Amino acid sequence: MATAAESRVPPLVAGDKLTRQEFLRRWEADPEIKNAELIGGMVFISSPVTVEHGESDGDVGAWLGVYKAATPGTAFGHNTTSFLLDDAPQPDLYLRILPEFGGKSWVEDKYLRGVPELLTEISLTSESYDLHLKLDLYEAAKIPEYLVVMLFERDIRWHILVDGRYQLMPADADGLWRSRIFPGLWLDGKALLSGDLEQVLARLGQGLQSPEHQRFVADLAARKSVRE
Repeated sequence: MATAAESRVPPLVAGDKLTRQEFLRRWEADPEIKNAELIGGMVFISSPVTVEHGESDGDVGAWLGVYKAATPGTAFGHNTTSFLLDDAPQPDLYLRILPEFGGKSWVEDKYLRGVPELLTEISLTSESYDLHLKLDLYEAAKIPEYLVVMLFERDIRWHILVDGRYQLMPADADGLWRSRIFPGLWLDGKALLSGDLEQVLARLGQGLQSPEHQRFVADLAARKSVRE
């Protein structure tokens, strides 16, 4: 019979080296911890979130939410624990294609598994692990697109997977970043960084009216009909 000490679950501590199974066991035993990640087998526990981070997260969420509403067959979310390789990151936001529409991610045992098409992080500086350990993980897991909103540098870094390695996608001549995976997902980075959500959504609206977005919506519908 297990002793009292053996039945106790050890606390989840930043810096611990754990398997994903043990990471989840310890985290689920401590409901007070809201944000924790396993990256490279190491535990990271987030610091309190600043207003700047929270408001930027909200603006990006509004942008992705409008795209999802206009694009049947897609889904987005915030701060969702995701199983990638042997790790369990908790990206700030994601946008994905649902599996019945041909997407490569799915929900199992309440967590996100597989390969979401777009992950997004709100990062304080370029020194953050978002642009080092996390970037390496997302590249190794073959996440097609990885968007980082840099709050200190006031910069947008949109990574796209090319031959298994991330390359930075530049803005076009109109100052827009345009997703390769999600046609019509246009981002006015300057407006986003200045907090001008109205302009962000206006430029997105132009993308949603574009012929490429209309073709994408039709293609998603066709993918689902093939699977039915």
